[in-house]
Amino acid sequence: MSKSVYHYIGQAWKRPKDGETKELNHQRLILWRHEPTFVRVERPLRLDRARKLGYKAKQGYVVVRARVRMGSMRKRTIRKGRRAKRRGITKMRVQKNIQRIAEERAARRYTNLEVLNSYMVGEDGHHKWYEVIMVDPHHPVIMSDPKINWIHEVQHTGRVYRGLTSAGSKGRGLRHKGIGSEKARPSVNKHKHKKRPGKKIRFESSYS
Repeated sequence: MSKSVYHYIGQAWKRPKDGETKELNHQRLILWRHEPTFVRVERPLRLDRARKLGYKAKQGYVVVRARVRMGSMRKRTIRKGRRAKRRGITKMRVQKNIQRIAEERAARRYTNLEVLNSYMVGEDGHHKWYEVIMVDPHHPVIMSDPKINWIHEVQHTGRVYRGLTSAGSKGRGLRHKGIGSEKARPSVNKHKHKKRPGKKIRFESSYS
């Protein structure tokens, strides 16, 4: 049985640092380092992944390549005296994942577009690059398409800031399934929100 071109694109992107695409991706990263933080591209680099996440080659769809920093937050070394564990320099991690941060920054840059989804296209020692799929909700082609015109409704405005994208759902712990059909959150951390009974203090009278 013959396989489609999307299958071979997906196989090549499973290990982008090995095989035939190693040198090609290396040359891409050299060029991307000198580009601005947000670059609008004509067509997606990973066509198979973009199609799975809702991209269509029609008017109203915009693909933006966003660059974000890699790793945890970095802070300057504190020169004043305090304990090492209270310096707060290493292991300063944010609650959002890097992909969600890239989506929100792209949404702030292009205020008239709504973020549909995103996927990673490259990384080096300092940065990560994501291609963000954005949709113009007021475009006539989008409003006439029954499969995507839901994004024009008011309740879907600013969906990226509420963690409604694929990366946002994963960062909120909604992707992982627990025992049976129960989701991992908030049932896993439910015990943390229980109020612990306070310690009772007994006062003894000084009078005998």
